Amino acid sequence: MHAASPGERPRAEPDRPSENSRPTVLPTAAYADWDAIYSDNVGRIYRQMFAKVGNRPDAEDLTSQVFLDAMGPLRTTASIGEVRSYLLATARTVLARHWRNTLGHQVTEIDLDQVDLDDFAAPARTEDPGQTPERVTTLLSALSERHRMILTLRFLRGYSIRGAAAELGVSVANAKVLQHRALRKAAGLDQEGEA
Repeated sequence: MHAASPGERPRAEPDRPSENSRPTVLPTAAYADWDAIYSDNVGRIYRQMFAKVGNRPDAEDLTSQVFLDAMGPLRTTASIGEVRSYLLATARTVLARHWRNTLGHQVTEIDLDQVDLDDFAAPARTEDPGQTPERVTTLLSALSERHRMILTLRFLRGYSIRGAAAELGVSVANAKVLQHRALRKAAGLDQEGEA
């Protein structure tokens, strides 16, 4: 070892491996089969899809699609980390395809030609029908201008979501968000009025 002169830091000796030490290599864990891959990952993929789409049927369909898409190219001999990464990447692709196919399509209206209205029971009326217009007017007047406009266009004038978006000068996605928020606000006001 070299002696340090005054003001100079002593140099550390490099660690030398002993003759017996070898680098430790961790075994790469892999799944036994497709059942093990599915069992270990289905919950995580489903939660991710549910968080993105917000409803159970779509989340279940998208989760199934992720595993179907992954079955061909994914090797069961891949490590657990590789499998999880691949499934997450596949989930992003499946989700992107889902949004590309559904965004811009009308999903808030029902085609009445395809529905048998006799299958639905009429809801029980708990109030005088003559009070309904007054109640609607009261609720609408308590909302902000944008919320009042989207609800008026959609439900009183019968505009499609696309037509309401064009009338308001916003995107279809923005109109859907406005409608959702307006309905939640109106529902909250309605519950306050009943209390």
